[in-house]
Amino acid sequence: MRDKAFEKILVIKHGALGDVVLAQSPFQAIRHHHPAAHITLLTTSLFKSFLAKSGLFDDIWIDEKPKLWQIGSVLRLRRQMRAAGFDRVYDLQTSSRSSSYFKFFGSSNRPEWSGIAKGCSHPDLNPDRKKMHTIERQREQLRQSGVENFPDPDFTWAKSDIGRFELPERFALLVPGGSAHRPEKRWPARYYGALSKKLLSQGIAPVLIGGKAETDVLDVICSLCPEAIDLANQTSLEDLAALGRLASVAIGNDTGPLHLIAAVGCQSTAIFSHASDPNRARPRGRDVTVLREENLENLSEETVWKSLRIEQDAT
Repeated sequence: MRDKAFEKILVIKHGALGDVVLAQSPFQAIRHHHPAAHITLLTTSLFKSFLAKSGLFDDIWIDEKPKLWQIGSVLRLRRQMRAAGFDRVYDLQTSSRSSSYFKFFGSSNRPEWSGIAKGCSHPDLNPDRKKMHTIERQREQLRQSGVENFPDPDFTWAKSDIGRFELPERFALLVPGGSAHRPEKRWPARYYGALSKKLLSQGIAPVLIGGKAETDVLDVICSLCPEAIDLANQTSLEDLAALGRLASVAIGNDTGPLHLIAAVGCQSTAIFSHASDPNRARPRGRDVTVLREENLENLSEETVWKSLRIEQDAT
């Protein structure tokens, strides 16, 4: 059964990209639970135009995430949230920042609140919540607020014309980057270079995905495999979804783009080191293989190659 009729709902989800992708099913569940409500999403500027296409939100606000000393910005956000008259808030970020927004509301105008903020009406009471995968954690949180129906994540709305890239029929997506300040999460670039050459030998073009932070890695791969197609700084989130639907396979580190590529159904291999736990944040999709090695220098190119099942597909 649905709760009482709520007219105005706020959903909080800042990011990062992988977390936003994993929140798609919870987003859909909230919309299904409140079909007639006006639902506002509070997120960062990076995801506004992308998530606007989902059709799940009536309005999207940008959270500039002001520092505590930026009093003017903090007060503006406080006034905006209080004036909106929300009946319920679903805090899917559940960070110290998003929880602090609970204090924006006085006792006389406080909405129902699903999250971990002290004193909220619908707290997530599981003491082991931080040990759970993001999807299961958010589902349990929402169930404690009466949300029960969790559909499979639907990204059919994420569309793009990728014909401009003029890619061959068979191609593989390589996502060799990740946070520049977390190099231990990156499988060595020279291994991606060797893998690219092996893909070419099977008639599959390696297509490199990344941004400015991955320039050094992509340069190494291109030097080892000049035939690789470098799409660095050329792909939107919609492009990533469209590319994922057509790619033969995808290989990447624990980074946001691979989450989106896997979520649209691409056969994907996700590489994890000791720096992150796949049990808590692995990509989800139709066909996802996780390889984990404490030190990624020790994860051989042959092990990754076997996970792709290319020989079987190419015969």
